Amino acid sequence: MATVSSLVSVTAHARLTIRRAGCSFQSTPLLLSKGQYVPNRVAIFIDGSYLNHVLIHEHNRAKIDYSALSTKLAGDSEILRTYYYDCPPYQSRVPTQDEKDRYSSWRKFFDALDTLPRFTFRLGRLAYRGKDDDGKPVFVQKRVDLLLGIDLVSLAAKHLIQEAVLVAGDSDFVPVVEAAKAEGVLVQLFHGDSPHQDLWRAADERTLISDELIQSVLRN
Repeated sequence: MATVSSLVSVTAHARLTIRRAGCSFQSTPLLLSKGQYVPNRVAIFIDGSYLNHVLIHEHNRAKIDYSALSTKLAGDSEILRTYYYDCPPYQSRVPTQDEKDRYSSWRKFFDALDTLPRFTFRLGRLAYRGKDDDGKPVFVQKRVDLLLGIDLVSLAAKHLIQEAVLVAGDSDFVPVVEAAKAEGVLVQLFHGDSPHQDLWRAADERTLISDELIQSVLRN
């Protein structure tokens, strides 16, 4: 991931004041004349595979409203865009019926997210890495970390956002977080029970994806 952080020159900016806003956070809004404030702008970056793992293993396979989730994570800030990163299910050269069914289900999910306002789907790919000791196939995500890193660092370098919300748990994102912080962006991490400690420490703010949070964004 070091290649991502080298995409922009790192320039230190003035420290911004952090305040809590519900389960989210904000830097100090810009004050205009006559006491008017411009809300901070936030971009939300979701590692789809990670969030799906958290929902399955920590929240009993909860089905959530992703538009409501974005609003919850943003707090009082204006959402520039929510980025969702995922890989289509693996398919063999001659797909099995199970592979076809999994792809069809994933495609419905993709199409639903793609219709949400200010929502962008970024696609990586799954690479087959053989089988484990139990004979189960092993797949590795490719390009997802790089795509997320490019988007986050690019927005930070262009000063299009003041805040970034990251839903992830992988230490590969540490250089990206550090590069965004150096550009004056406040980074909040939303994580499951066991995020990598290097990533947890790198973030400005850290929030557990709790039962209360999930209950507030459940799909009707």
